[in-house]
Amino acid sequence: MHFAVLMRKQNLDNPWVSYRWVPQEVLPDFGQFTGHPTKNHAISGQFLGRDADGESWLFTGYELDLFLDEAEGYYLNVSATTPCWFVMWRLEEDIERYIDEQFLALAKSEETIAVPHRICVSYNEAARLLDGGESVDTMPMSDEHAAWLQEYVNENYRPEPKKRHKPASFKGAERPAEK
Repeated sequence: MHFAVLMRKQNLDNPWVSYRWVPQEVLPDFGQFTGHPTKNHAISGQFLGRDADGESWLFTGYELDLFLDEAEGYYLNVSATTPCWFVMWRLEEDIERYIDEQFLALAKSEETIAVPHRICVSYNEAARLLDGGESVDTMPMSDEHAAWLQEYVNENYRPEPKKRHKPASFKGAERPAEK
């Protein structure tokens, strides 16, 4: 499945920081944003608009594949109170390869632009990305996407059986051999 990510540059009333970047939404991409489905999976950003509160950029070119060895992470996501998307993004200075040509001049007026590099739905994968020092934000998942993920979990996730451990008092003491 192909997806697009809407990033928002929100203006802040703060003496130290004038704005912050946040992912706003993950959208299914059937080709409606570029006129054709993304074939080469290259990230491509386009400026959507600016208002008093900030500006919005849409990035396309994300593919989401589900893997059997991540089923536990998907289970942890759908069993949470609010299932969510995880968006890993970076502030990029070298933006030519990420921004559509018609918006490149506008993008270059900024020092950096927040570019989403990956989307995922596994708690475990998101935790690994965070452990690696990446910026990962969450966004609530629509009911439709949560139901789709729940269906995958129902078909593919089998929790490991719990093993009974003997209490330490029954294991016996470890003493040196007598002489």
